[in-house]
Amino acid sequence: MKRKQILFTEPGKAEFIEREVADLADDEALVRTEYSAVSAGTEYANIMGSQNLPGGNKFPRALGYSSVGVIVKAGKDLKKFKVGDHVLVYHGCHTNYNKAKENKMMLVPEGMDPKQAALVIIAAMGMGGVRKLNIELGESAMIIGLGLLGMFSVEFAKLSGAYPVIVADYSAKRRETALKVGADYALDPAAPDYIEQVKKLTGGKGVNAIVEVTGSGRALEQALRFVAPMGRISLLGCTRVSDLQIDYYQQVHRPGVKLIGAHNFVRPKVESYPGHWTMHDDCVCIMNLTVGGRVDIESIISEVHTPDEAPEVFDRLVKDHYNFPLGVLFDWTNVED
Repeated sequence: MKRKQILFTEPGKAEFIEREVADLADDEALVRTEYSAVSAGTEYANIMGSQNLPGGNKFPRALGYSSVGVIVKAGKDLKKFKVGDHVLVYHGCHTNYNKAKENKMMLVPEGMDPKQAALVIIAAMGMGGVRKLNIELGESAMIIGLGLLGMFSVEFAKLSGAYPVIVADYSAKRRETALKVGADYALDPAAPDYIEQVKKLTGGKGVNAIVEVTGSGRALEQALRFVAPMGRISLLGCTRVSDLQIDYYQQVHRPGVKLIGAHNFVRPKVESYPGHWTMHDDCVCIMNLTVGGRVDIESIISEVHTPDEAPEVFDRLVKDHYNFPLGVLFDWTNVED
C-alpha cells in the first residue's frame, strides 16, 4: 500500500512524500490519522542528525511519535481493538496511515477533542518525569525549560500538590503560558539574581523537586545551586552533549541530592507501581483528567498545519528552534488517499 508521509530526507530538510509500505500484518491495525503532533526537541535533534540518536544519525528519518486517529482495518489476530475505534498511536509517524500493534494503541475516551488527544503521548512523558520525583503535598517544585514537556510538567506538579510551582525559561511568552496553566512564579534564568530569586521564593531552603527539561548542562549546574538538601532533580530533557562543570562532592554527594534519569523508555512495560507508571496508564490518566477539566491542553496548542506545509514548518524549527511555537499539529483529516 501507499501512504503520504513527512520524512526527514537529509540533515535540515523535511519533505512531504508518497511512500510504499508493507501490507498490514495479522496482529496490526491500520489507523487513519486525524492529527499528529510535533515534538520539537526530539524532532530537531533528528532532523539535524544530532549525537546520541537511536539508530545513529542515518537518513531518511521518520518522526511523529504522538498521533491520534481511527482504525479503518484490523488484522485477524487483533483482540483488544476493532474497526471504528478512536485511538492514540504511540511511536507511529507523521503520515495519513499508521500501522500499529495492540501495545502501541490506547482508546480515546468519549468527549476528548482529537487535537488535544494528539498531544497526550508527549504529555505522558512530562508526567513520567514528575512522577519519579514522588512529590508530597506542600513541597516546592520547579520546572526548568518550558517546551511541551516542561509545560505539561507544570500542570502535573501542581496536580501533585506542589507549592510553590516555579518555572524558568528565557521566553517571556512561554513564562506567561506557564502561569496560565498553573505555575505560581515564572523567572528568567538570564536575570543576574536568578539563583537568589529561587532561594527567596522557597524561604531560603531551596527547591525540593526539580524537573530539568532543557537538556542543557548550564541549566543543571544552576539547579544544583538552588536545590534543597536531599532534594531531587528529574533529568527529563535529553542532554545529548555533556558540557557539565559539577562539584559532585559538594553539590550532590554531601547534600544528598538525587539525580534521576527520566528518559521515557525507563518505564515498566506491563504493570504500574508508585512513581513508575506504564505509558498506557499515564496516557489514560491524562485523557481522563483532560475530559474532567483538570488538565489544560487547549492553551498549549499554538498552530495547526496541513501536512504539505511541513517543509516550511520544519525549516522554521531548524533555523530558530529556541523560538519554535509550543503545540504544533498536522491536520491529516483532508489529505486524500
